[in-house]
Amino acid sequence: MNADQLRLICDYVNQNIDQFYINRLKKIKELKLSDILKSKNPYLLNVKNLNSALELIPSILDARLSSSEEGQFGAFLEGLAIYVSELMCSGQKSSANGLDLEFNRDGIRYIVAVKSGTNWGNSGQQNDLREAFKRAVKIIKQSSNSPPVQPVLGICYGKVRTTNNGLFIKIAGQSFWHFISGDARLYIDLIEPLGFEAKKHNEDYLKEKDNTYNRFVREFTVEFCQPSGEIDWSKLVEFTCGNLRAAELEVQDSTQPVKTQSRKRKVK
Repeated sequence: MNADQLRLICDYVNQNIDQFYINRLKKIKELKLSDILKSKNPYLLNVKNLNSALELIPSILDARLSSSEEGQFGAFLEGLAIYVSELMCSGQKSSANGLDLEFNRDGIRYIVAVKSGTNWGNSGQQNDLREAFKRAVKIIKQSSNSPPVQPVLGICYGKVRTTNNGLFIKIAGQSFWHFISGDARLYIDLIEPLGFEAKKHNEDYLKEKDNTYNRFVREFTVEFCQPSGEIDWSKLVEFTCGNLRAAELEVQDSTQPVKTQSRKRKVK
């Protein structure tokens, strides 16, 4: 990779990373206490002995924010990978459902699904990807002058080795960035532009995060703590899990078998 190409990639990062920070800050400003409470298992919180709002709120808020940030930054990395492939190997956005990019190299047609990390998707989503690869290969091979097709699962970070399961090749970390750029150092060179103005952005975010802690602790104390200050676990469980209406209870009760008293037979 030459200096001009690296500069273009750095420019892309600088221009697009701002949107990650904007979305990150917007997300925490819009977050409500009910959002984070209803997404957590109240029984587990009780088992973990989180008996103080000052312990419970940071625990569940941090988990929620971390999950959200992983998803947002993962989308940024996937977009960056597509841009790099377009710049370095004439890649193009794939028109196939479930896939991200396609390009030709050395007489081979590569069809690529890009994921941010190794722990992506459940078994159903992984099965969907396999089916997407199969459909795309079948469609491409229908052309009489079709080149050999190689499906690839490209993972933006991780140290797992390259594997081939017979259907697709899985490439991660340094190997993936090298695969789409031809530059073995790109995975390291990306760090500098990613950190550009990170301190300023994080200062704004951390200030808002502290405000959110304080706001949620106050709201939680009012709504879910007894006058003594103790957490009202029954009320919290009712808020997060209660969904059975009185009318539904009556209907369920009416469907239960009615016990009848046995009558003695009269002896004639």
